[in-house]
Amino acid sequence: MNLSKDKKTILVVEDEYDILFSVKSFLESEGYEVFTAQNGQEAFELLKKKKMPHLILLDMKMPTMDGWEFSRRFYKAYDNKAPLIVMTAAANAEERAREAHANGWIGKPFTLEDVSDQIKKFT
Repeated sequence: MNLSKDKKTILVVEDEYDILFSVKSFLESEGYEVFTAQNGQEAFELLKKKKMPHLILLDMKMPTMDGWEFSRRFYKAYDNKAPLIVMTAAANAEERAREAHANGWIGKPFTLEDVSDQIKKFT
């Protein structure tokens, strides 16, 4: 039996390598299949090539295409077919998450437990 077919997939979009690596490693250790992108444009390219993930973790401040632009385009193109959780250092994170059509948010800095708590709500 191929267990990888049963794994839930998560797309992590984050430009800071240390955060990206930590979150990816943690999620893989929790049994998720993880795809990564370092900006919104890379994320859109992945969405064209891969199946729709079960969840997207999205940094809001990135080069090339930031999280705000990604969320607008994602909502328009895919009508939020996957839950979107934003990761942001903004003081008004919850309000900003609503503006981005996000289903949840994680304030930076965060712990891996914070990530786990949010993801469990949607997977």
